[in-house]
Amino acid sequence: MTPTGPAELLATWEAGLAQHDSGRSLLLHRAARPGAGTDALLSMPIGEREADLFALRRALFGERMQVRVECAECGEAMEFDLDATLFGTRTRTRTSGGPLRVEEDGWTIEFRLPTVADLAAAGAVPDPDGARRLLMARCTVSAVRDGEAVSPERLAALLPERVQRQLAETAASADPASDVTLNVACPECGEATPAELDITSYLWTELDTWARDLMLDVHLLATAYGWSEPEILALSPLRRRYYLELCADA
Repeated sequence: MTPTGPAELLATWEAGLAQHDSGRSLLLHRAARPGAGTDALLSMPIGEREADLFALRRALFGERMQVRVECAECGEAMEFDLDATLFGTRTRTRTSGGPLRVEEDGWTIEFRLPTVADLAAAGAVPDPDGARRLLMARCTVSAVRDGEAVSPERLAALLPERVQRQLAETAASADPASDVTLNVACPECGEATPAELDITSYLWTELDTWARDLMLDVHLLATAYGWSEPEILALSPLRRRYYLELCADA
């Protein structure tokens, strides 16, 4: 992956200020795959997008990630470092070979992996049960119970919990990068706390800090030397830092 330049990253950050999570995910994904169109990005399985965002994060900010989690049992704040190379590089998403298939308790269900567009549509539904029904209906290719076809729109209401679990497990196995959940053992009480690593939120926070720091650098150098923003952004980070040190020493 070729890292996006500072001017493009600043434009991504500026556009994302007025967006929420799904909009920011799309903007970051465009930065990760600058040649891809919106339709192509929205049609990707979730795990493929997450892998791209982890790769972008490594390219921009390195392999070390600092994570803070609060223990669900005792409330202890836990801080630790993670190696970003461990995430987003797992077994590739299954995207070929036809739909996935589950046969359980008289049911035969064929379905595809949820895409970015599917997740965004489900996220727009305020009711969690409604979101789950919508996601299942969108991703179901066919459903048969005891030889009779069942409409995808009715599937969530009719499907036994055991079969729903099997569907979730099959999807997770086919798209392992779609959900990065850490089980963090508390050093105080010893209990484990599950913590989802949301790469969109994590990367956006880092980008926001970087952008505000860079804009301050631009302000200081423009004031000191009269350079324009494009001229300052064209400098390498090392040269910008050196000029800032000269300004401080003056």
